[in-house]
Amino acid sequence: MTETAATPVATADTIFALASGAGRAAVAVLRLSGPGAGPALDALAGGRGEPRRALLRRLRAPDGTVLDRALTLWFPGPASYTGEDSAELHLHGGRAVVAAVSAALVVLGLRPAEPGEFTRRAFLHGKLDLTAAEGIADLIGAESEAQRRQALRQAEGALARPVRDWSARLAWLLAQQEAAIEFAEEGLPSDLEERVREGAAGLAAEIAAQLSDGGAAERLREGLEVAILGAPNVGKSSLLNALLGREAAIVSARPGTTRDVVEARIELDGLPVTLADTAGLREAAEEIEAEGIRRARHRGEAADIVLAVFAADAPPDAETLALLERREAVVVANRCDLAAPPAAYAGQAALAVSARTGEGLAALRGRLAAEAARQAGGAGLLTRPRHRAALAECLRALAEVPPAPVPELASEALRLALRALGRLTGEVGVEQVLDLVFGEFCIGK
Repeated sequence: MTETAATPVATADTIFALASGAGRAAVAVLRLSGPGAGPALDALAGGRGEPRRALLRRLRAPDGTVLDRALTLWFPGPASYTGEDSAELHLHGGRAVVAAVSAALVVLGLRPAEPGEFTRRAFLHGKLDLTAAEGIADLIGAESEAQRRQALRQAEGALARPVRDWSARLAWLLAQQEAAIEFAEEGLPSDLEERVREGAAGLAAEIAAQLSDGGAAERLREGLEVAILGAPNVGKSSLLNALLGREAAIVSARPGTTRDVVEARIELDGLPVTLADTAGLREAAEEIEAEGIRRARHRGEAADIVLAVFAADAPPDAETLALLERREAVVVANRCDLAAPPAAYAGQAALAVSARTGEGLAALRGRLAAEAARQAGGAGLLTRPRHRAALAECLRALAEVPPAPVPELASEALRLALRALGRLTGEVGVEQVLDLVFGEFCIGK
């Protein structure tokens, strides 16, 4: 095919974005989507080529300037990610190349995409439901192996499948209830309404089981928090550094060195965990330290796991002992290289550890990993608060079916339950959540 200079094309809100990482690279991928993707490819590359076949083409700007030699791919809708006509330009990865091709696309009438706009268009064209879109967002943001597995399950329909089943059953129950109202004189089975009530109760039990998962999937998505608590100068900062294998917190023999919370991210057996080193628990003499101690206590109350640290060579402090009376913790007797530690504090078994020599650190990591797995290692389906809210609303509506004094009220309750499930997958009434969901995406997805 003869290559000619590109000319402006009509695009009708066609978008483009860099789908690969920003900065210098061997290859940069520009993604196009919308009715103008094909004409833009014609203008830049002199033709579209066979669908889904990579072609090496010389790209030209509208004024005829050669921009790059690149691979081009053409994906006619609806057989594309977004369901629209789409294209990809695999460019040399220099910033100047990407900038020049992007400028040419703007001249041709395309516009840069907003964050998440490609996946939003895929949702609007029925290529995926809202839970799958959220799974893709989580897959992009996954930091650990466990998060990756959970996000992939969600993107492939782990939540959508049971929701579709519940919706189909609810629709059938609603149809039966409506038939009992509209055709009451037509000799329908006498136990029809009883069947509806039993079906609603069965659905409610299944949904309630999902809601009783303890929030494991949500904690895994966000990552768990471990608060390191204890008296001043028991080695909390040294323990944080030892667990991380790097110097993240300042270590000093002077009590009260840590004034604010020091956070660091770590992965334990595939689970993402934030370690939070905190100010030593004691009665503070001055304002700044007192604020640090207040924050330490707050983090201890909010943390998924508390790491309570004592010094093996010193008497246990009263405040950390009182903490163990209030909640279960992973208890550490640090400095076991200096003194033999007690076997337990306040009835909770202690791990003998030396942050200085490394003794006991492997056992501590194993204990933390086991506790993290216990709290976030399940196969829960509800990864976001809105999932839980939608199912809770559905459950409340189903609870109104058995005591409904008239059949019409039972029908309305079933209709409300069905609507709540529809909002979960994005089938009805989701305009208010679309910006929230797709705003989490990076540009180009």
